[in-house]
Amino acid sequence: MPEGDSVHRAAARLHAALAGSPLTHADLRVPRFATADLTGRTVLDVTPRGKHLLTRLEGGLTLHSHLGMDGAWRLFAPGEKWRGGPSHEIRAVLSTATATAVGYRLPVLELLRTADEARAVGHLGPDLLGPDWDEARAAANLLADPGRPLGEALLDQRNLAGIGNIYKCELCFLAQVTPWTPVGALPDPAATLPRVAAAARRLLAANTGHGGARNTTGSRRPGRELFVYGRAHRPCLRCGTPVREAPQDGRPTYWCPGCQSGPVPERPTS
Repeated sequence: MPEGDSVHRAAARLHAALAGSPLTHADLRVPRFATADLTGRTVLDVTPRGKHLLTRLEGGLTLHSHLGMDGAWRLFAPGEKWRGGPSHEIRAVLSTATATAVGYRLPVLELLRTADEARAVGHLGPDLLGPDWDEARAAANLLADPGRPLGEALLDQRNLAGIGNIYKCELCFLAQVTPWTPVGALPDPAATLPRVAAAARRLLAANTGHGGARNTTGSRRPGRELFVYGRAHRPCLRCGTPVREAPQDGRPTYWCPGCQSGPVPERPTS
């Protein structure tokens, strides 16, 4: 699933290509909105909210989309061949005189009044990369359920919006606890959780401005961009202990037994 930094980059690309121009063609390929006619409406802006995209249109309408696990918005020049998947995976097409945005495999696509955007994204916690970021509120949200494992709490977009599985694993490593550690069992949770929230914002912000490989270590050497994610059986970059892997809430989760304390599954997958 795309993380918040990827969604913000996608929003920036869509905004640069579409904003300020009227739609010359629009096709929403979902039954509920298949007959909606958006032609002629000017694209006002494309705004990210956590992992959601809000494409605001003239006349008080917003096209709300979510990329899910493998969705994507692709941009093409007029006459350019679309590449992004077979035609049956296309859920939306938005064209102006100079660009066409094609949405592939979008699990969420809905047209709503801009005034009703809260219905789609109002449940989200503070956006790590948004103007509403509030470190104290994010930390308080995480602490509200002290028995919940930290990894699950970080992925809950109602606590703070934008963290995906990669950053979950990396943040737990930086906090030196396993993802299965209950929030309330962290060393001094009231002090630790604001630091975790601040680190999350710092990592996402650092990875928003470029489209290369995601990096949390600061190293540019190939294979050393991430501390633990995707590194099962490989030595920890800090202590050399082989990184382990096990599922958490259905997602592959990585940790270093040498650097991270706390509970772990009884039978790790690797």
